Amino acid sequence: MALILNDDPALAAELDCDGVHVGQEDTPYAEARQIVGPDAIVGVTCHNSRHLAMSAAEQGADYVAFGAFFPTHTKQAKTQADIELLSWWAELMEVPVVAIGGITVENCRPLVEAGADFLAVVGGVWNHKDGPAAAVSAFNRIFDEVEAAQKGGKTRK
Repeated sequence: MALILNDDPALAAELDCDGVHVGQEDTPYAEARQIVGPDAIVGVTCHNSRHLAMSAAEQGADYVAFGAFFPTHTKQAKTQADIELLSWWAELMEVPVVAIGGITVENCRPLVEAGADFLAVVGGVWNHKDGPAAAVSAFNRIFDEVEAAQKGGKTRK
């Protein structure tokens, strides 16, 4: 499991995190990469923009993130992303994709089925009725179920 710090490459480097996630209004990708080093993970928020995602991937981002997919109280969502965006990215691109925004155990399955490699989840873990550990187990189970259902069909790159 990797620890990715949100928004602050300098703090991520200082704390020896596995990586950093930067938004469009945070430290630019190239500067974040320089701060955390070549071996750290650097992901980039791309809101609902194919252009921003392709640009981030071309620059070397380790993953791109789309969202918000659902209403969220964690952060002010600047855009609403459509699930089709995940399918498009997963079909055409090698760089992993993360779904962000209002994701819970109850609403995540369509995102995973559409091609999300990872889910950025805050409230869906911390506010889960059976506690954070139960939420993480449930998210992992959904990924496992979707992967098992897709075996034998077209495999992702």
